[in-house]
Amino acid sequence: MTSLAQTGCLVTRMRALIPGMGTALLVAAAASFVADTYGGPVMLLALLIGIALNFLSEGDKVEAGIRFTSKSVLKFGVALLGLRIAASDVVALGGSTVIVLLIAMAITILAGITIVSLQGHGRIFGILIGGATAICGASAALAISSVLPDKPGKQQQTIFTVVAVTSLSTIAMVTYPVFANLIGFDDRMTGIFLGATIHDVAQVVGSGYAVSELAGDTATIVKLFRVAMLLPVVFLVSLLFRERGGGGSKRRLPIPLFALGFVAMVTVNSLGLVPGVLREPLVSMSRWCLVSAVAAIGLTTSIKDMLTIGGTAIYAAIATTVVLLMTVMSLLYFIGG
Repeated sequence: MTSLAQTGCLVTRMRALIPGMGTALLVAAAASFVADTYGGPVMLLALLIGIALNFLSEGDKVEAGIRFTSKSVLKFGVALLGLRIAASDVVALGGSTVIVLLIAMAITILAGITIVSLQGHGRIFGILIGGATAICGASAALAISSVLPDKPGKQQQTIFTVVAVTSLSTIAMVTYPVFANLIGFDDRMTGIFLGATIHDVAQVVGSGYAVSELAGDTATIVKLFRVAMLLPVVFLVSLLFRERGGGGSKRRLPIPLFALGFVAMVTVNSLGLVPGVLREPLVSMSRWCLVSAVAAIGLTTSIKDMLTIGGTAIYAAIATTVVLLMTVMSLLYFIGG
């Protein structure tokens, strides 16, 4: 009887989630179609289409499913990102490159917090801007947001961060290869430069292979190392913002299960335990989960709410991007002699 009751509860739960999840998936499919047919960053398109269709989220039938997609489906997608990374890729970078990336990422996150604080915004927004710029753009913003406390304005700040870093990443995809050529980087150094400074994975791949195969391979590996740094950053953010229990004592650190899933996926991929025939569909599923989650967040966000963040916030996104660019360029010149 207990088993039948549990099955019944599961069926009821799924019936409540399917309309909202289907709505988010439909928006994600529309964004993917536009991106594949006409070009453009699919994350940004999903977000913009979702915001344009904000009125669809007002019905009670879709609310639960959209909320589930923006949180649980998002975390599942982030966990599956680990299948894109192998330990051998990190080893291939070399010690000096890894040091450059770690220093640049740390400086960028601190810069994001500092710049946003000077503008009068809270440190949550600074961590979102700094983390998204330093790690992997929209995916990092969503993952970091999922472990931040649910304070007023967090959803709007997350949306703003996704829009800002995706737009800046698209601009960087076009301009950074030209910039690398002007300053005299060879193909390998150009790949390191592009992988270390452009926010989103897709734009890194596009810009790198537009230069050469060597630049593209190098840029992709460097970028995937930055993606791998999502795990320690998420853990640190969880530690920083863990809630206090009764009497002011801090509760035990909540371990983000999706972060552990990310580690597990990196491990099995590094050990070659996932056959290619299975790995590719799972990587594709990760992409669909993330795009659907972005669409769901867009569906619950209104332009009016977005405007409450303030026009100065865009300067924080630009300034943090410039900090990452200048830090990486300076460090590469230093190690390159």
